[in-house]
Amino acid sequence: MPREFLGYEFTGKLRPYHVTPQRTVPAHIRKTDYATHPQGISLVEQNDKRTNGSIRVYTPAEIESIRESCRIGREILDEASAAIRPGITCDEIDRIVYEATISRNAYPSPLNYYNFPKSVCTSVNEVICHGIPDMRPLEDGDIVNLDISAYYNGFHSDLNETFMVGAVDEDSKRLVECAYKCLTTAVALVRPGTMYRDLGDAIERVARASKCSVVRTYCGHGVGELFHSSPNIPHYAKNKAKGVMAVGHVFTIEPMINLGTYRDVTWPDKWTAVTYDGKRSAQFEHTMVVTETGVELLTARPGDPRDHMEWDPLKFQ
Repeated sequence: MPREFLGYEFTGKLRPYHVTPQRTVPAHIRKTDYATHPQGISLVEQNDKRTNGSIRVYTPAEIESIRESCRIGREILDEASAAIRPGITCDEIDRIVYEATISRNAYPSPLNYYNFPKSVCTSVNEVICHGIPDMRPLEDGDIVNLDISAYYNGFHSDLNETFMVGAVDEDSKRLVECAYKCLTTAVALVRPGTMYRDLGDAIERVARASKCSVVRTYCGHGVGELFHSSPNIPHYAKNKAKGVMAVGHVFTIEPMINLGTYRDVTWPDKWTAVTYDGKRSAQFEHTMVVTETGVELLTARPGDPRDHMEWDPLKFQ
């Protein structure tokens, strides 16, 4: 067990394993501003937060570039998720993501972002988000979320899905389906004129109907030229998010849904967010753009609808 965890009281059964050294990105790959920063700080994002009080409206040409980045992100997620099975380590999944990203001349956005050490977030069982890939083998009955972000030609994509490893219990099946339907419900509201704060009310109704809770610490966000920007999109009810959707807004919705309490704690690695009670958590995420008629899911699977979502559990097994 890593030294920083000695004496730590875990909330659930999951334990950290050895984390392999951080990979380096070839010189020919276009990099983010934080890729080589000693603390992984995005100065561009920090400046945007200080000076920009509005939600960016992307041009059709910029949206086309984001669309291409999202296509690459989707391909990477599909390639990585195809490898999920009992016995594979999340470190091996990270290798697949890294190589798939580099082979497409893209940069893995999580890598060195505020010193995150890997190319993908792998969140297993009670991990809500930001799990660091390590040498723990996935086990039959686990659930695992793969959160993929790619930076290509100056624009980021961001998407994630939760997968069931082997034979999972009924509570886990209920949780994964609930997380998917929470995102489905929110996507159905995306259109010009919708207030961002209204998404949380709809998401929480779906979660409560399945006896689940909605994480409050982490939110959806603007994405595109910056990895994270406005709008800030909470997923819980009665939030105070600012802004109204308009054509050309590009953002993620990514509700994190728990079987137990919504509360979370962070491991001593300063990244891994886990449930306070050790019960499981699941999540789905899309990058999307507001259109004249509603929404386009930029990170949809090939062959899936791009203006709405449909639940098919076989895609996540």
